[in-house]
Amino acid sequence: VSTSHLQLAAFALGTIGWILCTISMGIVEWRVWHVDNTTIISSGIAWVGIWKVCFISYLYVSPGYREQFCHKFSGYDSFIPHEIYAAQGLMLIAMFMGLLGLAATIFALRNVYMGVTHKTLVAPFFLVGGFFYIFAGLCVLIPVSWNFYSVTHNQSIAFPPSYYMPSSPAAQEAGAAIPVGIVAVILLLLSGTFSLSYRFPMTSNTITK
Repeated sequence: VSTSHLQLAAFALGTIGWILCTISMGIVEWRVWHVDNTTIISSGIAWVGIWKVCFISYLYVSPGYREQFCHKFSGYDSFIPHEIYAAQGLMLIAMFMGLLGLAATIFALRNVYMGVTHKTLVAPFFLVGGFFYIFAGLCVLIPVSWNFYSVTHNQSIAFPPSYYMPSSPAAQEAGAAIPVGIVAVILLLLSGTFSLSYRFPMTSNTITK
C-alpha cells in the first residue's frame, strides 16, 4: 500500500480527466461564432460543436420569448471540416480508452488494498492503465488543438442554406469545450505518468507464486 500512493492519485486524476473528456465531447460550444446578420440568429452568436450547431432565434416565437435552434450533423454531411470529423471519432475513442484505464487501475488498487501481492495481479494492471490514460489524453489533445487552430485562424464552414448559418463568421473564439478538453488532457497525461511510475516492492516478505 505504501508504494501505491501515486497510483491512487492517478486514479483520482484519471477519473476527473475522464469526466471532463466526456463533458467536453458533449458541450456544443467548441467554437463561438459572431455573425453580423441577426435576422434569424437574433443574438448574433452561434455555437458550433462537433455534433451540432446551435443559435438563439426570436423569429419563430412570440415577442419576448426566445428559442434555441440546433442542427445535428450527419455522418454523410460533406461540408463538415476534417477537424470536426476527427474530433467525433477521437473523442469517442478517448472516452472508451479512459474507461479502460479506470477499470485497470481499479483492479490493481483493489488487489493492493486487499493484500494481494502477486506481481501478475498488480504491476501489469497499473502499467496497462497508464498506457490507456496516456492514449486517451493524446486522443483528446489532437481534436482540441486542431479545432483551436481553426478558431485562431477564423476558418469558415460551408453550411447548407437550411442551417441558416453564414459560411464565415465576422469573428470567432474558442468555446468552453476547448479549455475543458485541455484540462482533461493534462489530468489524463498526469494520471498515465503516475500509473507508469509504479514499481513492485521487492522485499523479503514478498509472496510469489
